Amino acid sequence: MLQQGHTRPWAERLPMPSAESMTDAQRAAAQALIDGPRKAVFGPFIPLLQSPVLMERIGSLGEYLRFDSSLDARVRELATCAVARHVGNQFEWVVHAAAAVKAGVSAEAIEALRLGRRAAPLAEDEQLALDFAQELLCNNGVSEPTYAAVESHLGKPAAVDLSALVGYFAMVCWVMNVAHTPVKPTEGQAGLDAFPL
Repeated sequence: MLQQGHTRPWAERLPMPSAESMTDAQRAAAQALIDGPRKAVFGPFIPLLQSPVLMERIGSLGEYLRFDSSLDARVRELATCAVARHVGNQFEWVVHAAAAVKAGVSAEAIEALRLGRRAAPLAEDEQLALDFAQELLCNNGVSEPTYAAVESHLGKPAAVDLSALVGYFAMVCWVMNVAHTPVKPTEGQAGLDAFPL
């Protein structure tokens, strides 16, 4: 089991509630996830189930950003990996590193990002999105050259969707980091080591 969060002693703080202990609102929110594109309650939705209205609203935002946004799957998955690496979130890393490679991002670039190195090789749109995401994560905004490059090559809707995607994944990563939501390792997919390596 890969652990979220770095406090000791470590224990999962907000595990999945038992079916018997769930409120009607929790049961309805869980069923909505099961019936939707996610097909299950997992990852950030386990601790978010403590606040079912919030979980439903965050889930709707996540559905748009993951499945319907203006961003190409490669760009979306790479930016998500940048967020997971930045905040040290095992769940989003394991899920989205594999998805990024499947979408067409080079495995070498994902491994370099995992190790805290410059991700390469990347397509131009991938590099622009990664620069944007990392600058936003480090500086709480982006410089004029970085913004102009994304707007010019990807468009204004993509700049907005990319900003929201970075914020969304930082939020759900933080929820899991606080909740100590564990993740099962995926065969062939390395988890994150804490910096410095």
